[in-house]
Amino acid sequence: QVQLVESGGGLVQAGGSLRLSCAASGRTFSSYAMAWFRQAPGNEREFVAAISRSGANTYYADSVKGRFTISRDNAKNTVYLQMNSLKPEDTAVYYCGARTVVVTTASGYDYWGQGTQVTVSS
Repeated sequence: QVQLVESGGGLVQAGGSLRLSCAASGRTFSSYAMAWFRQAPGNEREFVAAISRSGANTYYADSVKGRFTISRDNAKNTVYLQMNSLKPEDTAVYYCGARTVVVTTASGYDYWGQGTQVTVSS
C-alpha cells in the first residue's frame, strides 16, 4: 500500500514557474515508477510525465517537453515536477500516481494522491 500527498500548487502568471512535490508513505517507494497526470474541468486525466523506479528514465507528454522536469529522491520518498514557462493551458489539478512500471495511461495506476491545483493566469 502506498499513500501519496501532493503539494506545491498555486496561482502563477504565464511564464512563471512552480515546483510540485509528491510525498509517498511506506518503505517501498523505490519499487514504484511514478508519474504526474493532470485534469482540467470537463477533461479526462491526461499524462504529463513519468519516471522509472531508479530515476534513470523519464518520459514526457509532447505538450510539456522542454518546460517540465520530473525527478525523484528515493531517500526522501518524494517525486517532483519542476514546471517552467507555464502557460494558461497548463491550468489543471495535478495528480501523482504510482505503479510498478511506467505507463502513460491513467487507468494503469494503482495509487493516486488527492491532487493539487495549478492555475496559470494570462
